[in-house]
Amino acid sequence: MEHTLDVPNLLWFAGWLVAVAALFALAIQLPLQTKLTRGRAFLYNCSVVVGAIVLVAVANAALVLHSAYLDLTREKVFTPSEQAMKVVDTLQRDVDLTYFYQGQDPSGRRTKDVLEVMAHRNAHLHVRAVDPDKQPTLAENFGVKLYNAAVLETEGRRVLVQSTDENDIAIGILRVLRERVINVCFLEGHNEFPMDNFEFHTHLEGMQGHSHGDSDSAVVKMPGHGIGRLRRSLEALGYDVRKVILATMNSVPADCALVINANPRTTFLPAESAALESYLTRGGSVLFMFDLGFVLEPHLARLLEEIGVRPEQKVVIDPLSHYSSDPEMVAVTGYDSSPITRNVSMTFYPGVRPLDLIPPVAGVKTAPLFESSRDSYTKDVRPVEARQVPGGPRAGAGQGTPVKPGARVLAVASAGRLPNASPGSEAFRAIVIGDGDFASNSFLPYMANSDLALAMVRWLVREERSPTIASRIPVPSMILLTQPQTLWIFLIIEVLLPGATIVLGVVMWWRHR
Repeated sequence: MEHTLDVPNLLWFAGWLVAVAALFALAIQLPLQTKLTRGRAFLYNCSVVVGAIVLVAVANAALVLHSAYLDLTREKVFTPSEQAMKVVDTLQRDVDLTYFYQGQDPSGRRTKDVLEVMAHRNAHLHVRAVDPDKQPTLAENFGVKLYNAAVLETEGRRVLVQSTDENDIAIGILRVLRERVINVCFLEGHNEFPMDNFEFHTHLEGMQGHSHGDSDSAVVKMPGHGIGRLRRSLEALGYDVRKVILATMNSVPADCALVINANPRTTFLPAESAALESYLTRGGSVLFMFDLGFVLEPHLARLLEEIGVRPEQKVVIDPLSHYSSDPEMVAVTGYDSSPITRNVSMTFYPGVRPLDLIPPVAGVKTAPLFESSRDSYTKDVRPVEARQVPGGPRAGAGQGTPVKPGARVLAVASAGRLPNASPGSEAFRAIVIGDGDFASNSFLPYMANSDLALAMVRWLVREERSPTIASRIPVPSMILLTQPQTLWIFLIIEVLLPGATIVLGVVMWWRHR
């Protein structure tokens, strides 16, 4: 993060220094006694005193109104994060922020100082710091019983944030400014990743017989593969999250601003596909994450073709750009121009199917979000149902015939109006991605996977213009390396160092012969 100097306010501070220096210079130069008459001497002394007072008052008023802030710590401990500053810069309405902290707590005092810096950035942010030990009545009136709590208020809405992290408080500002309730609905009922499952497992080198590519895509591992971490991130951003089992309903609930279908493993019923089509016709938003082997019901496949997407029953293998040592764990570092991917860096997809772009129906626009590398290729995979026969073979990535190398589309964004949409209805938004693992508990926190998943959600709920800020996801302490990094470490430790020792030993032996 770059920390730029506040040049205008620093110039005001320099002017204050000049004014004070001029005052001292005049004090030295002006005579203490004059040969004037008593009356004139009195007027002279009064003018000197009044002039000094006016000069000091004006200089200090200018300093207070244009205070400069310098953080001289190496780590910029007392400087707000760039993300938090972006949120403050976009404020166009007044927000009252009351922060309750303990005066003896260094973290609380640091947050207080940071919030005051943020308040100086924008006049619409009004910050008041309160020590409940000194003002218990005020804390009681706000209903605050814990330290390090920020109460944000605007236009009758109130949000409470319990944190010492300015990013969390900035997210609270976005929440209190939001004028509508946004419901994110997770579809379940087809062995999707459960939103109530927060379990995860790490993927350590040397773990045999386990992957997320084609060889394991037919096996449902729900105990270790939930999507609860994404759910927690969405709740931290102020979205209301709930579960929807479409098979028990006639239609998608009207208050669902977004429907997420995360890695279904069994085929939909025709009525469920029809409900999704009706939902998109009404202007809804859907995030489809269709992993390897999932079979689309004909009605659902036709709906995707209307929005310009046809998922292939293949697996993408990328020998050039992949994460760790698995070529099926496709890594992406370049993205097509889109409000979804503009702030996203490297992401990776453990077993991803390609998407075929086809012309959508009239009134619908479709655009790819990202692709695999030019050296990637695909191999056929068998449907999940065909590979889950008891005792049957597990189809690995080696089965099928390789296709000519070339970039493969992995995710597509689509928007517009379907043919049956009523005049004046809102345009639907949809994203189709050929992988669900990237957003699961086991992979969401790493690289930029969470940034991409949350950016997709913001675009789908029509909040892509809001400042980009994400809640932090706790992860276990571990070192994750790409294949080139692993290779270099191996060469240095296993080849270079032992080889250098042998060479030095031979040299010393030769010299002492």
